[in-house]
Amino acid sequence: QVNLMESGGGSVQAGGSLRLSCTGRNLHDSVYCLAWFRQPPGKEREGVASISTGAGSTSYSDSLKDRFTISQDKATNTMYLQMDSLTPEDTAMYFCAATYGGSWSRCPALKDINWGVWGQGTQVTVTS
Repeated sequence: QVNLMESGGGSVQAGGSLRLSCTGRNLHDSVYCLAWFRQPPGKEREGVASISTGAGSTSYSDSLKDRFTISQDKATNTMYLQMDSLTPEDTAMYFCAATYGGSWSRCPALKDINWGVWGQGTQVTVTS
């Protein structure tokens, strides 16, 4: 059974940066894609970015692509989310997710329904 665990969350001042990590256990070749989602307080969960585990192809939410960068280290089954120029609006619980859908170079859309495996989340709080 695939297991995902996030780390790296915390509190940071506006304008600062954080790097989140997501370590996967029991990942195998059938898991084609990994992603980050976030859920701000009182709001629905939204997709942030995805990466195909094979080709490393990435996709981003249009509103975040200029400040956030997704990457992976296949050797350690770890995915990262580098977040720069953070604002209080980035305050949210951040989740990593995996799916058996997609392909070697293309991931499903960043909608909850397309992603079947979830981590517990890590809290990011940005103060003004």
